[in-house]
Amino acid sequence: MARGDTTQSSNGESKQEEADRYRRAAEDALQQLDWTIGYLHGIKKTEISRALAKNRSFIRTQLMGEPEEALPSQQTDQT
Repeated sequence: MARGDTTQSSNGESKQEEADRYRRAAEDALQQLDWTIGYLHGIKKTEISRALAKNRSFIRTQLMGEPEEALPSQQTDQT
């Protein structure tokens, strides 16, 4: 039997299902980070929000392989 996406983990979940579950968790964490960046930007903590936005961008493009997505805090004159 060839190994691939249908390989079962110890709890019966396929490797692809497990990867999908981790991707959804990462996307949820990025949504929480988006909210945090927006909040910090809103209370004029722009240095912190800018640093977090750079980290978010790196995670999204380099680790998740997704295109860059601008945040409201990246589009204003304040940053």
